[in-house]
Amino acid sequence: MTATPLTLVGSFPHTRAAPALRRVGFTFSAGGGYAACMASSGEGSWYVESWRLDTAANEESAEQVVGGLIVGGLGSLGGPGAGAGGTDQGGAERGGAIPVALPQAPGAAPESLRSQLVSLPDGRVLVCRFQGDRYDLVVRTPASVRETFVGMLRLPGLRLMAMPSPEPGAPVAVALGSDGRAVTSVWLVSADGGVQPQQVAEFAGMSGGGVWLDRGGRMLALDHLVPGATGGPTVPSVRTVVLDLATGSVSPFLELAPGSNDRLVAADPASGLILVRSDAPGQDRLGWGVLGGDEPLRFPDCLHRTREFLRPVAIEPGRAGLPAAEQRVALQGDWGAGSTLATWRPSSGQLETLPVPAGRLGGVGHWSAAGLRLPYSSPDHPAGIATVQVDRLLEGPPEAEEPVPTMPLRLAPLQGGAAGMGSVIRILPSPRALRESRAGTSSGWRLDGSAAPGDGGRWHGARTVELAGAVGPMEAVVYGGDTWLTAQHLVVALHGGPADAWRLEFDPALQRMAGEGLAVVAVNQRGSTGYGVEYAQALQNAWGGPDLDDVLALLSSVSGQRAALGLEPASLFGVSYGAFLALLAACSAPEQIARCAVVAPFLSGPRLLAEAGPAVRALTQRLGGAHEPEDGSGARDVLRVCHRLAAPLLVVHGDRDEVVPVTQSRTLRQELLRMGHTEGADFRYVEAAGAGHEVLAEDGAPVLHELLAGFLRTGRPT
Repeated sequence: MTATPLTLVGSFPHTRAAPALRRVGFTFSAGGGYAACMASSGEGSWYVESWRLDTAANEESAEQVVGGLIVGGLGSLGGPGAGAGGTDQGGAERGGAIPVALPQAPGAAPESLRSQLVSLPDGRVLVCRFQGDRYDLVVRTPASVRETFVGMLRLPGLRLMAMPSPEPGAPVAVALGSDGRAVTSVWLVSADGGVQPQQVAEFAGMSGGGVWLDRGGRMLALDHLVPGATGGPTVPSVRTVVLDLATGSVSPFLELAPGSNDRLVAADPASGLILVRSDAPGQDRLGWGVLGGDEPLRFPDCLHRTREFLRPVAIEPGRAGLPAAEQRVALQGDWGAGSTLATWRPSSGQLETLPVPAGRLGGVGHWSAAGLRLPYSSPDHPAGIATVQVDRLLEGPPEAEEPVPTMPLRLAPLQGGAAGMGSVIRILPSPRALRESRAGTSSGWRLDGSAAPGDGGRWHGARTVELAGAVGPMEAVVYGGDTWLTAQHLVVALHGGPADAWRLEFDPALQRMAGEGLAVVAVNQRGSTGYGVEYAQALQNAWGGPDLDDVLALLSSVSGQRAALGLEPASLFGVSYGAFLALLAACSAPEQIARCAVVAPFLSGPRLLAEAGPAVRALTQRLGGAHEPEDGSGARDVLRVCHRLAAPLLVVHGDRDEVVPVTQSRTLRQELLRMGHTEGADFRYVEAAGAGHEVLAEDGAPVLHELLAGFLRTGRPT
């Protein structure tokens, strides 16, 4: 029996939900006067935004409190071609950070998530577009549909780095290219359309990172992959080398110990302060030193946090002659779903934690007289640019942490309508968050450009909780307030990867589910990143092993609690690897699943290896997906266990998926039909025409969000 797959080509009505403004790939200009990012108006198409940033502090800018955050310059959803395109027109009078969409020419193709940006000091944006077999370089100008073509490079891989302080007419960026020869080529890119990219160097080996050692843009430090020693271990190491762009020569910079991984992660050419990351001390640690100094590198204990990954995001501009030891550095700390922010100066020997709101920071920043600027997002605040007045935040009194219950989720006795929440979960204390009672002009925190829903409402908030897995606790981002466990409809969401995790940030798909009245538990089971090396590597050669055990343990606990109240079991939602895991769970415990929705699933690691492209095959091999777990629990192949599937199923896949071939879902559909399942009654299969692997972030994404949310609420596959 065969049937034509349903194809998403305008076959669904427009979404009723408020569109969600998304932003990714933030970059700051050299002087800090501008920033740029990729944005989506909520209709799926991506475009370029240029942000104008005040370069001096504005003490009297108007602010408002939204969800406990001081917010200014709320972005609209105009998108490209809509005047200011995503700006709050009053923002120009208030100061702060003002986003302006760069309008596209009529009929021009939209940008993609693979576009790279460099924010230029005059507000223009250098765009590097991936075109399949080449990269096109163009310069875009705010308020104009015209663009200037500045070059094309035919290379399999290319990444851009902005020049530290480009002079008029000088190159504005360095392009680092890679090809199948394991060679790095280096090109200078100009913003002048009459000057093509000029190759200035080529050296053996792959490179990453990139830190400027001078203001003039000559000396560039790079992470260089060094092969393992001949006749010994083949594990490569990473060392920092310095590329001289004037001569094209490469010389060693950091070599702390034989076989150690040594990286330069930040530098301030004015004072000579450098920050390094190395495992030479025995563990991966942050250290500091002085460029050209005689003193050895130091690795302070205050920069070594076992439960937090610290990364420098900006160095405060110093006064002339300020010693390196007196420079202040802003450090982002990541552990699990959320981020923290702290400052540190070498001479102090301690970190000063800043009371910023719970959420996720963007990993990049710029510090100027106007304050410390960073991208910021939380579940109920789409990404914008936060301005932090560091000293004002540090002046505030510390907040006391509230005690919280510590019993993990088990089949505990129910206690009233809230299902005994104090006895079944542990609410994780968030980073010191700003409270509405403290919000005001003296708080030192401001968020610009975070768009409110177009319908005038508010986005749904979420928090982190700690749940019990098969062998220990695991963190989850939960939508639904205190009564999520007893909501009429509950969704357990499984992330892609497997080397990934749900974060405490805005997610349009989960937001749409919450808007449909669904409670959502976005769980970070074993294999998720952000919880240490051992936790992340639990799936090595064991895809569908420890993580499936964690998911099944959670489903058992949740379903037991809900059954006692007469509620339906939880539903499953998964994307990519999470879709594979959701299908395995739905087949392993069919009685504990109300319905299952999967996006871009694959059927097993070996089946993915057989059909995927070279890059995905290499990643699958590296992450241990070539073999099934040897734990005696049976096959981890969806095709071999799908006869157990009983819950209504929705499968969505982009027909141009470059990561997980659409043939994986087509094969599953054919097998379900062969077994006698009825399409349109037992399951629904949807192919999104023209969509790739990021189908939930491409054209038509809001329609898919609504389709998924509606299915997970009703269980009706049509």
